Amino acid sequence: MRRAVITLLLVCLGLVALLWLGQRSLIYFPTSGVGSAGEYGLPHAEPVAFETEDGLRLEGWFVPAARPPSGYTAVVFNGNAGHRGYRAELARRFAARGVATLLFDYRGYGGNPGLPSEQGLARDARAALACLRQRADVDRARIVYFGESLGAAVAVTLAADDPPAALVLRSPFASLEEMARVHFRGLPARWLLRDHYLSIDRIGTVRSPVLVIAGDADRVVPIEQSVALHEAAHDPKRLVVIEGADHNDDALAFGAEVVEAVLELLRTG
Repeated sequence: MRRAVITLLLVCLGLVALLWLGQRSLIYFPTSGVGSAGEYGLPHAEPVAFETEDGLRLEGWFVPAARPPSGYTAVVFNGNAGHRGYRAELARRFAARGVATLLFDYRGYGGNPGLPSEQGLARDARAALACLRQRADVDRARIVYFGESLGAAVAVTLAADDPPAALVLRSPFASLEEMARVHFRGLPARWLLRDHYLSIDRIGTVRSPVLVIAGDADRVVPIEQSVALHEAAHDPKRLVVIEGADHNDDALAFGAEVVEAVLELLRTG
């Protein structure tokens, strides 16, 4: 009996160790092989590269606004999967409405060096913002953060320290612990997680206008998560619900309601 108990404990410890060491492979799903911006319908995009504070070189595209420009520039913080090419249609639609866009890939994504982590993505976000601020064609007072899903958590973290002109959060969650409770019930997520993304704790410190966009059929980030984050944010704020939209549907990724909601936010502040 004693030997069986010891064996069981060792098995449990082994499983915990595997979850601890391998959990980031369950959170981050990077894709390489981006190709050129022109292949994604962005022939006027400018390739850009910038360095993070820990010495990694990240690449992206600066997509200029069509005429007449609004003066605003959006930096897109991607979700946990794919690469910047998946966000090209969003940038194309923003450009057509006068909003310039920076699309970039985090460390480990899109062929960039490094491995993703919460701390690493925060560094990447700061580097992307610094890249924009160095450009003569970008108004530093009119930079907008657009974060999708996990990227919304990255955007909230940056906004808490460096407020944007506006903060747009598409399909955001309250925290990674809350997401783990949704998808991995029964696991002691609080003790196992290495990355936490505590947006629900940080959003209250953000003083920029906030727009939360969520789909009421989202099976990845339940709409209750996004609503909770909206409720915790300061005014001015707005919640836009896309009816019937799941997490990766076009309607949520770059749909007309999404684009119009962002433009309305920029018009009204």
